[in-house]
Amino acid sequence: MFGNIKKKSPSFGKSKKKNSLNQKKEAGKAWLFLLPSLCGVTIFVFLPFIDVIRRSFCEAMSSQFVGLDNYKLVMNNTAFRLAVRNTLRFLATCIPILLILSLVLSLLLYKQKKHTGFFKTSFLLPMAIPVASVVLLWRVLFHKNGLLNVLFVHMGKAEIDFMNTDKAFIILIFSYIWKNNGYDMILWLTGLNGIPGVLYEAASVDGAGYWDKFRYITLPRLLPSLYVISILSFVNSFKVFREAYLISGDYPQESIYMLQHLFNNWFVSLDIQKMSAAAVMCVLLFIIIILLFMKLDKDGE
Repeated sequence: MFGNIKKKSPSFGKSKKKNSLNQKKEAGKAWLFLLPSLCGVTIFVFLPFIDVIRRSFCEAMSSQFVGLDNYKLVMNNTAFRLAVRNTLRFLATCIPILLILSLVLSLLLYKQKKHTGFFKTSFLLPMAIPVASVVLLWRVLFHKNGLLNVLFVHMGKAEIDFMNTDKAFIILIFSYIWKNNGYDMILWLTGLNGIPGVLYEAASVDGAGYWDKFRYITLPRLLPSLYVISILSFVNSFKVFREAYLISGDYPQESIYMLQHLFNNWFVSLDIQKMSAAAVMCVLLFIIIILLFMKLDKDGE
């Protein structure tokens, strides 16, 4: 018996070596497949950003090292503080509303067994509408002489200049939620479809109600989806600048003056040193926000 074990042990060692070699080959193929993308990201993203970091510590024309002077200049800039405040306010307002609203709609659609394809298409349509068309629609509705103000005049109320008052911020939030709600809803539905139905059946047998099922089954199993959807919603929130820019131009109403407006104006005036310092600060801020999302996801697990 011991002799048979001794005879089999070399073949067992060979199989382990073959498996390790196969794993190395698969890893090599994966890196070979990722190599073109990695080279592109390195050349067009990483290396330019390293140069941006260098420029943030230098004077634009002479390239003389100035230390933290550029960062102090940016921090004391009123336009930068306004843009950061508006951007953070926009993110803190629209992302929670979008996540909750899209989750509620996905739960309602998940229970609806018929005509789900029609509803999915209807909610995704705003993403397919060109930005120029959306801007034209907003102007027709919210302009000082637009349809809403015509309706207000007929009702005996005063006209409201939506795009030149604080209400412009509400319109921008509405535009973002309207356009991204369907996308997030589909992502929530993907997470809901991955939850085994057996868990709900067992909970029903134990007498659990709808809220108990949602709290102890649905929510815990949607936490990985929550992390992905939050990151995607965060990234998509910066695309709303297109609507704000096309409606109001370089200098919109104060409540919707975002970081994109600031960088665009600095780029036009070639304020390279301020742009570089502000870009580094914004990247650090965004990394902190993403790390917070990751921590929340790990704590949920």
